[in-house]
Amino acid sequence: MNVEISWIILLFAIGFIGSFLSGMVGIGGSIIKYPMLLYIPPALGFTAFSAQEVSAVSAAQVFFASLAGLLAYRKGGWIHKPLVMYMGIPIVLGSFIGGYGSKFLSDSVINVTYAVLALIAAVMMFMPKRGGEGDGSIAAFNKPLAAGSAAAVGILSGIVGAAGAFITVPIMLVLLKIPTRVAIASSLAITFLSSIGSTGGKLMGGHMLLIPSLVMIAASIIGSPIGAKLGQRMNVKILQGLLSILITATVIKIWWDLLM
Repeated sequence: MNVEISWIILLFAIGFIGSFLSGMVGIGGSIIKYPMLLYIPPALGFTAFSAQEVSAVSAAQVFFASLAGLLAYRKGGWIHKPLVMYMGIPIVLGSFIGGYGSKFLSDSVINVTYAVLALIAAVMMFMPKRGGEGDGSIAAFNKPLAAGSAAAVGILSGIVGAAGAFITVPIMLVLLKIPTRVAIASSLAITFLSSIGSTGGKLMGGHMLLIPSLVMIAASIIGSPIGAKLGQRMNVKILQGLLSILITATVIKIWWDLLM
């Protein structure tokens, strides 16, 4: 098989698997696809991407993955608009700053930033949660905490080309006490807004790769809605457990490579 075709098929597979899982558990997919893009191509004999390139491709892919997942959830009544507004505006501003500012950072700093974010998310996912599954309506939440945490997450996640959903979901569950299904659905809307900022910042930074981005986007458009549809039918405890496992596995791999 032609090397170019094999490379495209590999990228599509990575994009589809990551987007399917991201749609199912309400994350943008970078928590999965960042290490997959970083490690799998060179392991199979293909040219390795730099951390700058991986973060740029991830940013473009997350934009379309979150949009596709959001469209799948929009009719379910689980998206909480005030929560999206209070977290979405700060995170889109922060992610633009992080996305553009990453052009001045080294690959090792970008990888460390990703590892720290993933570690925080993994720890938070194992903390007690009081939100429950919910019915689509939530009580008053701490608005300054929601906005402040979203801005901080936006800056850091923008650096690695993520939209921050893999940490905004734990923040909503643990700190804001948002019901799980509301948090998952609302995070897709927040992720979409964040991805606008991070993608714009990466484009201005000059690290965007056209063909890998297009392949990953195509995979996202297919995989994310399928995952979102399945996620709406799954038990909420299974969704929480799956998200925890995905984040923890990634944290172990990233920190092992950084320390060794």
